[in-house]
Amino acid sequence: MNIHLLVLVAYALGLMTIGLRLGRYVRGSADFFVASRALGPGLIFSTMLAANIGAGSTVGATGLGYARGLAAWWWVGSAAIGSVVLAFWIGPAMRRVAAANDLRTVGDYLEFRYSQSVRGIVSVLLWIGSLAILAGQLIALGSILEVVAGLPFAIGCAIGALVITSYYTAGGLLTAAWINVIQLIVKLGGFAVALPLVMQYVGWDAIAALRVPNDAAYWSFWRPDTAVGLFITIAPAFVISPGLLQKIFGARDDRAVRVGVGLNALGLFLYAGVPVLLGMAAHVTFPDITDQKLVLPTILMRALPPFIGAIGLAAVFSAELSAADAVLFMLTTSLSQDLYKRFINPAASDARVLRVARLTTVLSGTLGVGLAIASGSIVDTLTVFYTLLTVSLFVPILAGLYIARARTPDALAAIAAGVAGMLIVQIGTGGRGWGALTPALVGLVAAIAGFVIVFVMRTRETAAARGERDVRDDRKERNRA
Repeated sequence: MNIHLLVLVAYALGLMTIGLRLGRYVRGSADFFVASRALGPGLIFSTMLAANIGAGSTVGATGLGYARGLAAWWWVGSAAIGSVVLAFWIGPAMRRVAAANDLRTVGDYLEFRYSQSVRGIVSVLLWIGSLAILAGQLIALGSILEVVAGLPFAIGCAIGALVITSYYTAGGLLTAAWINVIQLIVKLGGFAVALPLVMQYVGWDAIAALRVPNDAAYWSFWRPDTAVGLFITIAPAFVISPGLLQKIFGARDDRAVRVGVGLNALGLFLYAGVPVLLGMAAHVTFPDITDQKLVLPTILMRALPPFIGAIGLAAVFSAELSAADAVLFMLTTSLSQDLYKRFINPAASDARVLRVARLTTVLSGTLGVGLAIASGSIVDTLTVFYTLLTVSLFVPILAGLYIARARTPDALAAIAAGVAGMLIVQIGTGGRGWGALTPALVGLVAAIAGFVIVFVMRTRETAAARGERDVRDDRKERNRA
């Protein structure tokens, strides 16, 4: 067994052991779903940043930096911008609503603000989309184990799913929040050690001199085919992501949200350039890599001393695990709380809901492995998730918070128009879009348009009906007089 694999195996077994021990403190679904609403700024920060530096931000962004250069910054940078909005505007407002009305999931919020039908439709959409992001994390884990141990990609995906589901099944958000502290320390420490050594190995002058044939935009920060698409796809998703909002539901007060999520945004801004530099360094040293998901594990394995490379790989492994447990959080709550408890068995006891949550964790992990094997592309699977999240949830959540007269027809129109617009562009162009008109942008504009049109028509009809009623009342008053 080589040292890289030895470190990863020991680390994975340690996380599983800690998770199972912490799971003994989970007494009910409130602990599992919202950690009894007791998370302070430190745990909010660690569980947020640990979730947000995942497969996309490590393996995916490094591969993108390798292929498209400087504009790959916008993968993590867009998440940081969305996190600022979440920290100071959307997050505190959503936490107050959730705490005042004992809401545990975004589905709870949508039913509270709109109706049961909105909750049901969004829950199904999110469950489908969340499988895509879980698959993205498992693809990264499979790629790491493929490079490190020579394991078949499918076996690597399955091993990654086993590690995640074991500790998350034990205790949900309560367990994940504490495990994420460990994972965050490992991943930040690993990248802090690995990046300077990689830069020393490759040389800053060599990176600065890098020119990619037939790609004049490689050094363009505002590269149109990358920057705009990433911002539209990712930034709104990080404002309304159910996995992030439901972590906020577990915060003890607004200050915990502002400080914890704000520090998470700062961490993302500081980290955003790391995968870009690693990708460019890999392009200098290993210019013939054809599979983008192998770029990061390759440079950590081959450009660093074995022990340092093992630490770097442990950091990446941590990143994928922590992001994957955040996705399991979304999948589990969507199935057990939003679908099972609300529609299938409303009379289910708290213990029954907790059992279903744990079973759905295992089911979701299994399905994620299957999708990861079928897809194989981190960027593609994560893009599908972020796009679906943006076009289906962005308008209903923000309108529910800030437009008092928003109602179910308006939300349903936004969801239908957004998903339809996205699908038209996705299918019609194979996901490429028409220039700046990406599936995410078209879907978001369609969602806004659908909401506005139905909202205006409905409010006009309501005003007209109210006017007719007032006229009838006036006539009755005159007749009585």
